Amino acid sequence: MLVAFSVAPTGGGDPSGSVHDAVAAAVKVVRESGLPHQTDAMFTTIEGEWDEVFAVVKQATEAVGKFGPRVSLVLKADIRPGRTGELTAKVERLEQALADTE
Repeated sequence: MLVAFSVAPTGGGDPSGSVHDAVAAAVKVVRESGLPHQTDAMFTTIEGEWDEVFAVVKQATEAVGKFGPRVSLVLKADIRPGRTGELTAKVERLEQALADTE
């Protein structure tokens, strides 16, 4: 399965409103998990089995919780049993479809 998630503290202390330190703590958890992952400006996507993926999401959420009294968590999942390597394969199929239209 693929899970894209965004996690950030709310009501926290940085007067600029920046959450980069909290997000860095979450991404560190993801990277240390050893699961395939990708981070962009809005989400981190991780790939693995249900229990291992959601354990990482929980740990990342707990890491962010240290930066404020509340945490906002947004999740989107693509659950496709028996498939692996979809973190990159989905994008490769998209790129091929685009190339085929040229």
